[in-house]
Amino acid sequence: MTVEHRDAMGAPADVTECPLMPTYGPPQVMFVRGSGTRLWDETGREYLDFLSGIAVTSLGHSHPVVAGAIADQATRLQHVSNLFGTEHNWQVATVLDRLIRSGHPGGGSRGQVFFCNSGAEANEAAIKLARRWGGRGKHVVVSALRSFHGRTLATLHATGQTEKHELFQPLPEGFRHVPLNDIAELDRVVDETVAAVLLEPIQGEGGVNPLAPGYLADVRTLCDERRVLLMMDEVQTGLARTGRWFGHHHDLVAPDVVTMAKALGNGMPIGACWARADVAAAFRPGDHATTFGGQPLATAAAKATLAVMEEIDAPALAESAGDRLTSSLRSRPWCAEVRGRGLLLAIEIGADALDGRSGADVAAACLDAGLVLVGAGASAVRVAPPLIIDDADITEAVSILDEVIDR
Repeated sequence: MTVEHRDAMGAPADVTECPLMPTYGPPQVMFVRGSGTRLWDETGREYLDFLSGIAVTSLGHSHPVVAGAIADQATRLQHVSNLFGTEHNWQVATVLDRLIRSGHPGGGSRGQVFFCNSGAEANEAAIKLARRWGGRGKHVVVSALRSFHGRTLATLHATGQTEKHELFQPLPEGFRHVPLNDIAELDRVVDETVAAVLLEPIQGEGGVNPLAPGYLADVRTLCDERRVLLMMDEVQTGLARTGRWFGHHHDLVAPDVVTMAKALGNGMPIGACWARADVAAAFRPGDHATTFGGQPLATAAAKATLAVMEEIDAPALAESAGDRLTSSLRSRPWCAEVRGRGLLLAIEIGADALDGRSGADVAAACLDAGLVLVGAGASAVRVAPPLIIDDADITEAVSILDEVIDR
């Protein structure tokens, strides 16, 4: 089903008259309501959401505690800018610091937080912080091929997908890419000009590709030897998605900088860049800023989201549900592989079952059948459902995949 574009008065309009820039393809569905793991379109049809707005609504749609916090805040104070203090950002930063350090050996080093509005902005802040920390001449950021770090010019160049670069050349200088999990190649390119290594614990948009066991520890050792920052992009993996509070917690390695966004506001736009306090001290007043970052509505949502996540032990939910979902998928004859951790998974579909179709084709057919997910490369689909899914949701999702792939 393709949504019919309408003009400002609600009448059908030619697609060329759509007021939105064509940065996305024409939408197949227009969603108007959500609750828990369910979405409804403008016709009233119900869908099972196994994408969560790309790992955003981890507590499900319209969670009453988060919605209530936003509504209450909206009646009291909506914005004053970062020239002044507001009541929630200090509290949210304190919780994030505690959660990040909870997975570090020995409790880790205290950190500080910069709030922004998105994952790309969080990574932009991390890149600028690395350059400020490194000083002139020590500014290069090394990241992995097939990585994804954002769409600003700097984070686009940090993204290790060269096909995304060409249309926007020249891109900012100072970025290098190495194959994922290749410590020898990383060792070769990290020289005296490198300020930081930027990695995702699991590449999300790049196809759900995890770090190999032991790789992150090797990177930590290399960074320490070369006086280079280790920065973790946890925009998609952070806040319980992988079965730990942060994806790098699985490796018991403490990075110097951690970025996050997506799940932090359960749908309210907010991002954050955490850095070890001695690294954060490289920034001085005026070095970096944002008008909306950490504003009251966003931090009220984040405060409520984090409180609920801790109350329900969200990492344990993700780990348990992820194990059940993975087990069910691996029992299917059409499933060639399941990659990822917790509830960030790629489902590789066997060539015989695909029968010439792509992962994107399967995702489109699933949407027609009432299941929301997304393609992940030529022969896979990616799922990142709410962390609150139950056995009935898992059974329904796998049954729809059975039906679509068989068909």
